Order: sequence, then structure tokens, then C-alpha cells
Amino acid sequence: MEEDNKQQEPNDASKFIKIKKFPFIMGIFLLIFLTAGITTIALTFGNEKVQSIAPNVGNQREEFSKLYSTYDTLKKQYYKDVEDSTLLNGAINGMVQSLDDPYSDYMTEKEAGNFHQSISSSFEGIGAEIQEQDSKIMIVSPIKGSPSEKAGIKPNDIILSVNGKSLQGMSSTEAVTHIRGKKGTKVDLMISRGSGSDPIKVTIVRDTIPIETVYAEMLPDGIAKVQVTSFSENTEKELRTALEKMKQEGMKGLVLDLRGNPGGLLDQATKIASMFVPKGEVILQVEDRTGKKETFKSENNGEFKAPLVVLIDKGSASASEIVAAAVSEAADVQLIGEKSFGKGTVQTAQDFKDGSNFKYTAAKWLTPKGNWIHKKGIKPDIGVSLPAYANLPYISPDKELKVSTSSAEVKAAEEMLKAAGYNPGNTDSFYDQKTKSAVQKFQEDNKLEVTGTIKGETTIKLMGTLREKILKNDTQMKKAVEVLKNEVK
Repeated sequence: MEEDNKQQEPNDASKFIKIKKFPFIMGIFLLIFLTAGITTIALTFGNEKVQSIAPNVGNQREEFSKLYSTYDTLKKQYYKDVEDSTLLNGAINGMVQSLDDPYSDYMTEKEAGNFHQSISSSFEGIGAEIQEQDSKIMIVSPIKGSPSEKAGIKPNDIILSVNGKSLQGMSSTEAVTHIRGKKGTKVDLMISRGSGSDPIKVTIVRDTIPIETVYAEMLPDGIAKVQVTSFSENTEKELRTALEKMKQEGMKGLVLDLRGNPGGLLDQATKIASMFVPKGEVILQVEDRTGKKETFKSENNGEFKAPLVVLIDKGSASASEIVAAAVSEAADVQLIGEKSFGKGTVQTAQDFKDGSNFKYTAAKWLTPKGNWIHKKGIKPDIGVSLPAYANLPYISPDKELKVSTSSAEVKAAEEMLKAAGYNPGNTDSFYDQKTKSAVQKFQEDNKLEVTGTIKGETTIKLMGTLREKILKNDTQMKKAVEVLKNEVK
């Protein structure tokens, strides 16, 4: 989930499915999330009300005797008064956590409110999809144009703490309550990126995160690029509008960009897949614990005729993987990029009468050909990585790098300078006179105060320059366009 850990998991049996989104670049990196609660990439179904399991007096179930005994003892003998709700919430939360499933979660009334808000048109937060993994809170993907993306947050970053409070052992739902907040307020995240790197402090100013999910532009030679960043309530309508616009502008072929897409609503994923998969072909299968399968088929009316290729990466999860697998296996569409995240389970969400909520994994979903991609991901037909400099770590603008400094941040800065066309000498983690000269030249060219040190505006400008370079040298998009041109008549 996230601050937006729950990106879209509505309460309607057929409309629940969650999934993830695009590491696009560190470039993204001056941009972030916690999507009003973008959920931990779950496929979600169900909106039943949960009935109390408390037995009637005289009809107690023996298996609950320890639970009742513990409850009574704590209520009567604990050294201070404890609220009934605290004990009950703890008991339920403990049962759900015992499943050791990052996609099963109990939410208090407040947390459930954040969960349901995530399907609205906007929310206030940092704009990032998160999930719990191995008792840690991991970024699935920052939201396009969000504060988290601008700050350089990337997929697979681990959030160690929020404003000094450790998130170790928290569920993604609980973590969201600490990460999200009112527009204009600041939040300090301590981020771990990679096994050998030092923790990074990232300060983010929360903002309103609009849930705009489709971005379209016309490239040369009639190639349309349409990026779908998540699957929310209006994504299908947004996509149809975008495709109609591209058609009017002379679209001859389409690149559907699902990189960094963490997912969203199941009904949106199936409707969008139906736009590209022949009518009657299988889009996905959902299999319950007994092995019973429900099959979802395309309802395509044949409106889309142009050649298509689809971009995926390690931030593409759940619902976006459903679409990618559907077009690949049922429509022979080529997938380009990197292996996807690998989220192949389905969650059911249920509400308690007091407004609290819990979701649990109820099934797994399979591709049209019956493949289960959970923890495996989908391998693209054509593997293409972004340039190495797209994966450089974030540098905090608050940290000063100067002559004689030696650190991982210095090495990252040297790599950024080199990628931007400046010669820092050896990229050896040591800030020497050669590095200083390169920084001074960078500052002169960008009309910054010439100090020879990297801090504040210089750091921000350096990362922004790199982001622009990454966007211009999007190797995955270039390959997609190349492939598509060969198919366009």
C-alpha cells in the first residue's frame, strides 16, 4: 500500500484488482506517491459484511477458549485499563498477520477510510504505491508526476522510517497512515536502496495526487504512445478518449506503456484487455482453493485495428500484468522491456459493521494459457534495459558534497555529471579537484551560484538534468517504436 498503498480496491465483487507501476527512471526521480492509499497491488473482489464470530453464551466454540481467557485476563489484571477495541483489533490483526501474506491485511476504521478513499479522483499524500515484504515496507512504484517521483523515489526502495518512526514490522495499511498527510506538509523518509548502499533521507512535501491514469502523445510517423499508470474507476473511458484523439491525429500504430503500473480495478483491466484481444478469447482465469476456475473472456467489438506493442518493466504488476499477459497470449502482441513484478493472487475485501475492514487472498489468477506468474513475473518477448545512469541513487539536496568528501553519494554525483556531459575524472567516490571543476562548469552553464560544491539547487538541477536525458534516451520506447514501424503498413 502506501501512503498510497491501496490504490484502488473497491468493494464490488467483480471490480477488485490491484497491481503496480513504473520505475521509470531515476529521472522520475525528481517526482512521488503513496497514492491515497494505493493498495499493495492486489486483485480484489467482494463487499460482503462480516458477521461477528463471537459465540452465544452457552454455545462457545472450544477452539476460542484461549482467546477468551486471554481477553478476560488482560481486561481484569493488566496493570492499566485497556480499551475493548484495542484488544479485539489486535486479535484480528494477529490472525491475519499469521498468514504471512503481504496482500492480506486488517484495517481499523481510520485505515479502512484511507483504503476506500484510494479509489476516488484524488487524494493528498506523496504519491507512491507500497507493499509489505518480509516485514519491510517496499515501494512498488511512484505515481507519475507525484511528489515521490519528483523526489527520486524508485520501485523496490525500502522505507525504513517516517519522521523518525520505524516501519519495521508494520503492515502496508498501517504504514500508509504514517506516510500520508495534508497537502503542503513535509514528511521525512529514510530510504534504503540496494544491499550495499547507505540509507538516504528524503524530504517530501505532500500534495494533492490526482488520479489521472492515461497520458497520450503522437510520435513521428504516426506512432502513438499511450501510458496507463494505474487502473482506477475511469481508466477505460480515459483510454478510449485518448485513442480516439490519437486516431484523429493519424495514428498508424500504438505503443501501450504499462511500465510502473501497479494495477487497480479488475473490471477496468478486463475492459481494457478486451479492447485489444479478439472477441471470445480468454483474458484471464481466476482459480479458487478447490481448483474451480472462473474464466473471463474478451467482449471486443473490433474497434481497435492498428498494430500494437506493449511496454512492461519490474514496476508492472497485477492488473497491468493481466493486460500484458492477455494481449501476449491471446492476441500475439509483442511485449518489450523488462520482466514484470509477478503478482498473481486475488484478494477479497470485506467490511465490518463498525467501518473496519480486512482483505485476504482468496484465489490466484492465471493467464489465458493457464500460467501462474506469481513471484515469477512475465518475461518480455524483447528484453531491453534503460541506460545504467537511469538507476543512479537519489542524492539528498540537504547533503553537502565538497572536496575531500568520500561517499556513495559522491560516486552517484560523479556518474550524473558524466552522463550530463561533464568530466569529473575518475568516478571513484572521492570528491577531488577534478570533480570540483566539473561541478563549477555545470553551475556556470546552468546559471547557478558557482561554489564547486553540490548541495541544494545544484543537486536538484543535476538530478533534473539527468532525468531529462533519461526521458530523451528511453531505450525501451525507442525499441518499441522500431518494432512497431516494421508492422505499420
